Amino acid sequence: MRIDMPPRRPRGESIIPMINVVFLLLIFFLLTARITPPVPFEVTPPKGAAEETALQQGVLHVSAAGDLAYDAARGEAVWALIAARDAALPLEIRADAATPAAQVAALLRRLGTISEAGAQLVVSGG
Repeated sequence: MRIDMPPRRPRGESIIPMINVVFLLLIFFLLTARITPPVPFEVTPPKGAAEETALQQGVLHVSAAGDLAYDAARGEAVWALIAARDAALPLEIRADAATPAAQVAALLRRLGTISEAGAQLVVSGG
């Protein structure tokens, strides 16, 4: 009895060279791509003050509508208290996140006119 061998399938093309080319292109693009743009110069971000400092100093609160509060004073009465405070202690400003930046800038300008040159301002959001 004679057993025939199964018919041979024709050998297909190998895809290994295509896989090699794809990996080489992947490596090339990973090495040449810029993930983030280069930094033009070094910037040191400000450091936040500890929560304990709020107990030793006054905190100027600014609402989203622009209302001011400093200790027990509200509205325009805060300016007299800020002018009379100890300039050696930093003044912390807590502005609402919805407060427009132009309003905060105007507030800082006004504080700059009544503060001494050595006074410190600590601005915090929230």
